Amino acid sequence: MTIPAVSIVIPVYNEEAGLAHLFERLYPALDALDESYEVVFVNDGSRDRSAAILRQQFEARPEVTRVILLGANAGQHMAIMAGFEHCRGEIVITLDADLQNPPEEIGKLIAKMREGHDYVGSIRRKRQDSLFRTWASKAMNRLREKITRIRITDQGNMLRAYSRGVVNAINSCKEVATFIPALAYSFARNPAEVVVEHEERAAGESKYSLYSLIRLNFDLMTGFSLVPLQWFSMLGIAVSLGSAALFVLLIVRRLIVGPEAEGLFTLFALMFFLIGLALFGIGLLGEYIGRIYQQVRHRPRYLIEAILESGDQAPS
Repeated sequence: MTIPAVSIVIPVYNEEAGLAHLFERLYPALDALDESYEVVFVNDGSRDRSAAILRQQFEARPEVTRVILLGANAGQHMAIMAGFEHCRGEIVITLDADLQNPPEEIGKLIAKMREGHDYVGSIRRKRQDSLFRTWASKAMNRLREKITRIRITDQGNMLRAYSRGVVNAINSCKEVATFIPALAYSFARNPAEVVVEHEERAAGESKYSLYSLIRLNFDLMTGFSLVPLQWFSMLGIAVSLGSAALFVLLIVRRLIVGPEAEGLFTLFALMFFLIGLALFGIGLLGEYIGRIYQQVRHRPRYLIEAILESGDQAPS
């Protein structure tokens, strides 16, 4: 039983309309690389015919195809974790099923890994997204970099390559929720990035809404840094000092000028600001406490319904 040089891990969620196009381009691109490979599809509880189509593809190319069927939707990153725990390649590459990252670009990442890097990210040359989505992503990237010290130029691009050592380190983590590219960056000793092409989605629609993107970045910041809590603590100190200064100023004014007759609405505005600040702080604390709550329950991150693989494939 031989271990493949490259494993391609592809999470699939309701991609029925685009899977045939993916197969048509993925396998010829991998065959042309002159590398031994396996493709690990992870069906993330799809509600359409994605699972049936993946079964058909496994039957068509069983020697290089493995399919992991999850019992319920666990989310993209947990689906990738399932793929990481069952793939066997020395180089592991993640790829979205929507063909926005052309499979023909996989060779660039493998070549960069062969130069001695243990983690290779990718930067989309020309994003085929809306102007608002592109701008929002760049703004989130800058904020995330300042808070977490994790320098990922294009965090929304799933086309990435990982060494076996980095994948093993990721597999050793038991976090219930995590952002895999950032986790890999924290483990990598010699990371790099390459520029890749980007295409419009072949079929279907994006699974990430604006709320999901904001939620992802909030999880990323609270999962990899204490800076939000530290910033809020500093802000609390600043507001406390400002409030104390304002109190002293009002006392001095009362002694010199006398009590003020107006200023009621100013007082309301200040009160609403402080109440909003307190609520934000409670919500921020709730995010960290919620992560602790999820972790201590020790519930499985995903449930595997079945694994389709041929008998001559080595166990993971």
